[in-house]
Amino acid sequence: MRSGDHYRVSGQKIWTSYVQWADWMFCLVRTSDESRPQQGISFLLIDMKTPGIEVRPIRTMDGCHHVNEVFLDDVKVPLQNLVGEEGKGWTYAKFLLSNERILSAETGRSARQLAHLKLLVATASSQAGTPRPDSAHFEHRIAHLELKLHALRAFCLSYARNMSADGPPGVEASVMKIRGTELQQQIAETTLDWLGAAAVVYDPADVNGAIAHSPVGPADTSGAVREYLHGRASTIYGGSNEIQRNIISKAELGL
Repeated sequence: MRSGDHYRVSGQKIWTSYVQWADWMFCLVRTSDESRPQQGISFLLIDMKTPGIEVRPIRTMDGCHHVNEVFLDDVKVPLQNLVGEEGKGWTYAKFLLSNERILSAETGRSARQLAHLKLLVATASSQAGTPRPDSAHFEHRIAHLELKLHALRAFCLSYARNMSADGPPGVEASVMKIRGTELQQQIAETTLDWLGAAAVVYDPADVNGAIAHSPVGPADTSGAVREYLHGRASTIYGGSNEIQRNIISKAELGL
């Protein structure tokens, strides 16, 4: 609600990532009920030190603190903290989300996770002296994941060379989001399949230390388990992959 030289904001915002460390956050707020629902939303920058803000942590299933609930009780936000035009917040948010989906491809992260998996397999084979009976099966899975990663990187690089700075990303952003996040999950799943019983014991505190001290299996087992558990969220945030498929269908097939 607009009041003099301020907006007065009350409500709840959930799944706000890492706001426990933030000095500021951006927030979509309803400033009008007089037009279409999407046109009554504005984009505000809010100083986290403003009275009336309460942050409550949410522990995700990996046991770590990534996201939060934010409660706003009659928080005064200066008018100059409005981004762009009043009522255009949803337009700005869609632009940000489409760019976030490009980042969700995270080919560098997948490359690091895949390299870690290959190292685990190679180390286990060298220590045992003879390959595990299922080594050939895992080598086939790893090769399949590498092919997917190379294809995704080629797609991302091709899009980056041709993308325009004059407008928002196209439907390609949804393709990158789907393929990138699903690949991350597949690498994490394959890693835990390889670790087997060594992945059963998991200590969330272990992933935050300077040196990992996993109680069983390889020293960095906790990191692999954490990647698997937290990676369940990657196909949800930034617009779920089901929504991305709807976007692709509408844009390319007219459905």
